[in-house]
Amino acid sequence: MKKIMLGMMALCAATAFGDLKIGTVDMMTLVRNHKNYDTNKKILQGSEKDYQKELDSMKAELDALQDEGKKIADQARNPMISQAQKDKIEKELLDIQNKYVAGQQKLRSKAMESQQKLQELETQLLKITTEEIRTVVNKFADDNDYDLIIESTVTAFAKKSFDVTDGILKEMGVDPKYAKGRAKDDEGK
Repeated sequence: MKKIMLGMMALCAATAFGDLKIGTVDMMTLVRNHKNYDTNKKILQGSEKDYQKELDSMKAELDALQDEGKKIADQARNPMISQAQKDKIEKELLDIQNKYVAGQQKLRSKAMESQQKLQELETQLLKITTEEIRTVVNKFADDNDYDLIIESTVTAFAKKSFDVTDGILKEMGVDPKYAKGRAKDDEGK
């Protein structure tokens, strides 16, 4: 909502000042076509796989502990064992239950930590990408005498003639006809 308000204020200011040259851009298309997009995606997927392996390993340890607890619980049900053995088995079972509960808490904590690290990595990679794109947009704006280029999602409406995404894609070295993530690509699928 804040973006929309800023965009609307910018457009109102632009019309108040007269002949400003205005453009809109689809930042998502630019991000998807940035030279690092696929590499960043692979980095994120690789990190996610690594975190998942670690979580799966922890889960396997918990499953093994649970199986061990079931075996010990079965021993405790044996009517042929002495009370001393039964007490010893119950103590072992309680110890395993405590380890299991602690393991579950550790697993949940690790899962949340992993998710947070992935989000931070994604944010960091996206920030680098958008900074590079902004540099290209600024150069495009300077080279073509634009006074204002607005991200297209912050406007309720803009004429298609305002869209400079293709020009910026060209500046990025991408042929707009083959750009990933365009609305026309999505229609054909």
